Amino acid sequence: MKSKPKKILVIDVGGTHVKFHAPGTGQVLKFLSGPAMTAADMVAGVKKAAAGWHYDAVSIGYPGPVKDDQPTREPHNLGGGWVKFNFKKAFGCPVKIINDAAMQALGGHTGGRMLFLGLGTGLGSALVVGRTVLPLELAHLPYKKDRSYEEYLGTLALKRLGKKKWRHHVDTVVTLLKNALLVDYVVLGGGNARLIEKLPAGAVLGKNSNAILGGQRLWRDE
Repeated sequence: MKSKPKKILVIDVGGTHVKFHAPGTGQVLKFLSGPAMTAADMVAGVKKAAAGWHYDAVSIGYPGPVKDDQPTREPHNLGGGWVKFNFKKAFGCPVKIINDAAMQALGGHTGGRMLFLGLGTGLGSALVVGRTVLPLELAHLPYKKDRSYEEYLGTLALKRLGKKKWRHHVDTVVTLLKNALLVDYVVLGGGNARLIEKLPAGAVLGKNSNAILGGQRLWRDE
């Protein structure tokens, strides 16, 4: 049996920022991402900022589908070059990659059957049952007036609809998905979750540290 890595560098790749955690310190750093940032850009930015840090392994939360620790589709809100990029070689240590919403969900899970919704640039989603995390792709499913869930809950929707209408749709979608997926509770994370004034029934607000904890939990069974 392999020994569990003691120091894990956790990276949360978002459409607006890349956030990463200094192992053993609690310090979180970030830099801007955006539609031009490639996989090589992300790695270079993290390695530059983390120069001098010691870590045994890396966990990456990626904004898209992942299989066998490798992205299977280029991200919607970032540059290209992610699918075939060799992250293990670039970082020089073992790397685990998981969908970013799934990583936050893993960190926010406190038991039972839980749905995570990430209210950020897009809409992330994942289901956690016991010790199993299931990444979901709900963002681009049809929701209302030929628009998807993401087109009503993402950042562009917030700008288009205004906070009041956006909050109404958050409430509606949380109730709809909670009932459809038979979950015990819903965790709302992402940068825009802080804009919710009254949480929908059965929902709790996620913590910013959930992604870090989720990245650490990826290695708990090693």
